[in-house]
Amino acid sequence: MDKQSGKDFERPQYKKLVGRLRPGDLLYVMSIDRLGRNYEEIQNQWRTLTKELNIDICVLDMPLLDTRNGKDLMGTFIADLVLQILSFVAQNERENIRKRQAQGIAAAKARGVAFGRPAIQLPEDFGQVVQAWERQEIDIQQAVCRCHMSQATFYRRLREFRSQEKK
Repeated sequence: MDKQSGKDFERPQYKKLVGRLRPGDLLYVMSIDRLGRNYEEIQNQWRTLTKELNIDICVLDMPLLDTRNGKDLMGTFIADLVLQILSFVAQNERENIRKRQAQGIAAAKARGVAFGRPAIQLPEDFGQVVQAWERQEIDIQQAVCRCHMSQATFYRRLREFRSQEKK
C-alpha cells in the first residue's frame, strides 16, 4: 500500500514493491494516476515493469489497460494509446491541482490569513533575560524556561532581537 502521492516514483513503498516483483507477477493498480502523475515517468515505468521485469499490470478502473489480454500487436497498440492518454490526463490534473492550490494560498494571504504555527510572543523582560544569560548569571536552560520557549526558538528570537536592536 503506497500512501504518498504519485508525483514521482521516488516513493519508498513503490521501490519496495518493484524490488519484490518477479517475472510473471501480476501488479494490480486501482487507477493509472495512483501509479504516477508524470506523463513521461508513467510511460517509462510501464515499459520497465512490462518489458524489463516481464510482469503483467492490470489497471482496475480501465479494463483496456490489462497486459494479460491482447498481447498481439493490436492489443499492445490499444493499451499503449490508452496509457498515453491517461498519463497525459493524470499529469494535467496534477498541474491543475497545483495551480488551484497556489491560487488558494495567494487569495488567503491577500485576505490576511496567517500560515504556520502562531509565533511565541516575546516576554516583556526578554532583553533582561538575554543580558543575564550573556553575563552568565543564568544558563541557557534557565533562560528558555523564563521565556517559555525551546532553545531553538530562543536562539532564533535572539537573532531577531539583535537585528531589531541594530536598526
